[in-house]
Amino acid sequence: MAKFARKGKGGLPRINTASLPDVVFMLLFFFMTVTTFRETEQIVTVKVPDATEAVKIDRKELTCYIYVGVPVQQLQGQYGTDSRIQLNDKICTIDEIRDFIASERESKSEADRQLMTTSLKVDRDVRMGIVTDIKQELRRCSALKISYSSMIPL
Repeated sequence: MAKFARKGKGGLPRINTASLPDVVFMLLFFFMTVTTFRETEQIVTVKVPDATEAVKIDRKELTCYIYVGVPVQQLQGQYGTDSRIQLNDKICTIDEIRDFIASERESKSEADRQLMTTSLKVDRDVRMGIVTDIKQELRRCSALKISYSSMIPL
């Protein structure tokens, strides 16, 4: 009689990885739909003051943002260390606010133009004269719905 020899140990069976691509693509799809991307790159530094009362903006797509603050460290050689106004992705002057508001209105539908809000994100150390000049220019171009962005202390 012949003896039958075992070839190797009986070890664990291999893991079935057939469904792994499905799981990876489901996670990828989930994060692609949930993630929101920043519309503009912030060029100026803004430390907003704390708020005592706040109201959440319902339709953020109807809001255009004006940032006021000191330029970031990389751009201080070009723009200096004085407070600057940022509209979309570029540093602008007060005279360019009217064109900015007009282009933002044109990008909205006819029904939504009346609901457009201008949000001012102003650094806490900015002189009030700049904010007053911005508000006067917004008045001239009939952008009368203004909100001030701030942080609610926890």
